[in-house]
Amino acid sequence: MTNFLLKKPAGYRSIEAMSRWSRWFTYFCLAWGLLVALGPLVWLVLASFKENPLARPGFALPESIYLGGYISTIRDLNVFQYFGNSFFIAGMSVVVSIMMISMSAYVIARFEFRGRGFVSTLLYTTMFIPATALTFPVYNLINRLGIYDTRSALILIYACSGIAVSFFVIKNYYLNIPRDLEDAARIDGCGYVQTWWRVIFPIARPGILTAGVLAFLNNWNEYYWASLVVISRTKMPVPALLSAFTAPTRTDYNGMCSAIVVIILPPIILYCIFNKFFIEALSGGAVKG
Repeated sequence: MTNFLLKKPAGYRSIEAMSRWSRWFTYFCLAWGLLVALGPLVWLVLASFKENPLARPGFALPESIYLGGYISTIRDLNVFQYFGNSFFIAGMSVVVSIMMISMSAYVIARFEFRGRGFVSTLLYTTMFIPATALTFPVYNLINRLGIYDTRSALILIYACSGIAVSFFVIKNYYLNIPRDLEDAARIDGCGYVQTWWRVIFPIARPGILTAGVLAFLNNWNEYYWASLVVISRTKMPVPALLSAFTAPTRTDYNGMCSAIVVIILPPIILYCIFNKFFIEALSGGAVKG
């Protein structure tokens, strides 16, 4: 069987091949990007260990390590119930959406038919529609289906949102797979579905996993729809946990910062597990025989 190797994108240059000034400028940009990305996280972690973050704001070190916010989040607010809801809702929505998108992207990428470009354009335009513009039709649909205040409502909404990004990643990965593999599979007697499942799907796994992880992270952090269609605390996902720290008269900033640290841990762990698929897929996912 043909061996597939990752190829470097066009115009690729290693750091060592750059001039000295180009290398320093590259290092400066990387350092600045790292500072911008990690600065808020460091500030958040420091604030979570301060009994009163407003008394010592910014990057000032806490006078003493205060764990009251973490204890309150885990013990009093039953955070693991929220985690269970989020994992179930985000996981089920990703499975449904990725299965639909991976098959539809295969049809768009591999088959010639009238209106193919128009279908792709329609899918891409959904990226520019804000969630607030869909509030009334989606809210009305959820009520008509009788699934308001259920986790099924969020699964339906999340499975249908973010389609354009997943479609873009998966379709571009399909386009880099040689058609000779499909022709060989058809000669061996495979139908279209068997060809996709046994040949294309295993090769495109990095791109599909990348789209799945991106969709999972987006669903995990989503708050607008979660606060709109779910009102029972036992069914709310993790982002709704933050509303427990705000009241008309005061806000528990230490508890809120501690809860945010707890909430962002699963996405960070998830990325650490699948980071090689991110790099492979987002760098082009190109293959050659």
